[in-house]
Amino acid sequence: MPISDKTRKILWGRSGNRCAICKHELIIDATPTDDESVIGDECHIISRQIQGPRHNPAFPEGKLDAYENLILLCRVHHKMIDDQDETYTADILQQMKSNHETWVSQKLSDTPQSKPIRLRRIKQNIPAILIRLRTGLEVLSIIENAYASSLDHEELKSEEEVEAIVQFFQTVRDWGDVGMDAKPSDRIRLAYELSNLLNDLEGLGLLVFGGREIQVLEGGLGEPTNWTISILRVARKDSQAIKTIDDEETASLEDAV
Repeated sequence: MPISDKTRKILWGRSGNRCAICKHELIIDATPTDDESVIGDECHIISRQIQGPRHNPAFPEGKLDAYENLILLCRVHHKMIDDQDETYTADILQQMKSNHETWVSQKLSDTPQSKPIRLRRIKQNIPAILIRLRTGLEVLSIIENAYASSLDHEELKSEEEVEAIVQFFQTVRDWGDVGMDAKPSDRIRLAYELSNLLNDLEGLGLLVFGGREIQVLEGGLGEPTNWTISILRVARKDSQAIKTIDDEETASLEDAV
């Protein structure tokens, strides 16, 4: 099971958008020509991988992606703790995490004007329509560099439809967990896999539509920053919500978010 959006928000909120070791901020402001850059990683204290750092076969599998097994670090210190796992044991990382979150709480308590961390939606940033996605690369353009996702579908009518949509959405969520650290070859393979999954869905009479919404992460210590949400909807070919734009090759879905 991948890390849930709720778990991510709790981890980032309690960590104050800062590395638990060096205390550096983990979102770099946008430039006039580029979006913000996220340099933080949600790091596993006990690895899921058998050969991974601090792997413990006795640790409950259902808790591997839980908040208790995660620590927020910059990418330099993420690599350090994984390369030096004999030094940075699970107990030490748990203590470092606890100390850091206590430090964040104290800093916020010392600043009465600080506001709670929250996500705020902006009406003009909510897409009125979602564009049909025909290829894996088009899906990647929606989900890459997004901090969270909104996934939905119409009422399903068969087990075959259920399995097809589960596989598609799971592939999307798994990429969201590792996308920033993935190799170019992984991206190429994923685009191909997503194209095949789109074809499978279309064969069942289901189409995929997507878009992006920019919400605002505000409160805490820093200035408000943009928080990108990827939106994916699966609809039937005969859905009345689907509209044709310009020509028969371009279609959109009226979004209900």
